[in-house]
Amino acid sequence: MNARDVFEYALVRVVPRIERGEMINAGVLVYCRAQSYVGARVHLDEVRLRCLDPDVDVDGVRAALRGYQGICEGGDRAGQAAEDDPGRRFRWLTAPRSTIVQPGPIHTGLTADADREVDRLLELLVR
Repeated sequence: MNARDVFEYALVRVVPRIERGEMINAGVLVYCRAQSYVGARVHLDEVRLRCLDPDVDVDGVRAALRGYQGICEGGDRAGQAAEDDPGRRFRWLTAPRSTIVQPGPIHTGLTADADREVDRLLELLVR
């Protein structure tokens, strides 16, 4: 039997009109302390998004989603967060925000491979 580690995940949601509260899932964040892993995968369904708001700034949304990925990847794309450990980056990314692109609540699970888990969750919950 493969050893499995506890992981945490949150969906990344796009809420184009905050006052209406309507949203679509556009990505997933995964953090696994035991595997020293933080990762993000995104998929923006532009057609669904425009159904909620035909005038939404799609380029701005895509830039924000790239920001989530960049912070998870670390390096130059992470800016000041590049020096932070994976857990701290995950906590920063999942802190509540009142913007168009925002994290959902944090959930937990068990996984043997956190990198594969983020792909599985993207397919299950976003696409």
